[in-house]
Amino acid sequence: MWGFIYAGAFLATFAISAIAKIKVDPFRGKYTTQLDSSMGTIYTDLSYGDKAANKFDLYVPADNSKERYGLVVYLHAGGFTSGDKSGDAQILQWLCAKGYVAAGINYTLFSEENPDANVYTQSVEIRESIPSVIAEAEKLGYRIDKMAVAGGSAGHTLAMLYAYRDAASSPVPVKMMFGAVGPSCFYLEDWINMGSGPNHPIAVDPDADYSGMAELFSVMAGKKITADMFESGAYLKQVKDISAAMWIDEHSVPTVCAYGSWDKVQPFSASKRLETALTQNNIPHEYIVFEHSGHGLQNDNAQYATYMDQVSEYLDTYLPVDGPSAM
Repeated sequence: MWGFIYAGAFLATFAISAIAKIKVDPFRGKYTTQLDSSMGTIYTDLSYGDKAANKFDLYVPADNSKERYGLVVYLHAGGFTSGDKSGDAQILQWLCAKGYVAAGINYTLFSEENPDANVYTQSVEIRESIPSVIAEAEKLGYRIDKMAVAGGSAGHTLAMLYAYRDAASSPVPVKMMFGAVGPSCFYLEDWINMGSGPNHPIAVDPDADYSGMAELFSVMAGKKITADMFESGAYLKQVKDISAAMWIDEHSVPTVCAYGSWDKVQPFSASKRLETALTQNNIPHEYIVFEHSGHGLQNDNAQYATYMDQVSEYLDTYLPVDGPSAM
């Protein structure tokens, strides 16, 4: 029971930090748009499954005369326990105004009402939602032939899992992904090092009691993980399904990601594993470090601008909006 309380407290802190982050806009409107009918239309609370949370919002550009469109899915933050697709309206409107079909997707959150929800089940819901999103877009007259997936914090984790683990099953090719501060893997030595800064590693203590961490990993993975598994390394098999960095190979998609080096909510050293995997597999990527920031990326506005500039550049390169409408 103590371990479950530990996990719940951790996830609650994760959620609060993520929500604080997404209210910040250091760009003075450069990457926000107030969508009106001349630019696009928003369809809200469309269904993709039978669960109460299986809803998505679809943003479609005003010009519906092109032969094909790119889809950008953006998944919300909230520490896997809170948040809603409506919280990402600004970036979704910006994407739609650029000419993309954009979608914000909800997923079943871990809570007292849904104690069996976890990162893996949430990632499965996202995977199962994409055909419905594409079908709805096509019903409205927008044929989707390519996509990108993105998100913030918890949503970034789910986006990475779709991009690296599940892209082969996507109804249309996944061309790139972007996101910020999402946990990319679950190695014990990273998570006990969390918040100590980029240059202060903490070694695993063979005599320490890591039962709380085992319970946290169990809650997030939806699989039983015990402290003795840390010594043998057996836990890594249990967390692979929620560890996006472990799925990266030479076929993985171009990536833009951002992390705060003083993050006390998810371990910065885990993000280094993500960057290493992308580099070793020769994947085009931008790994942007916010050297003075934590999970909220709140102290490095210049780096935040660099991140968004790179997102825009990668979208233009790997998911270009098609040219003039077909006659």
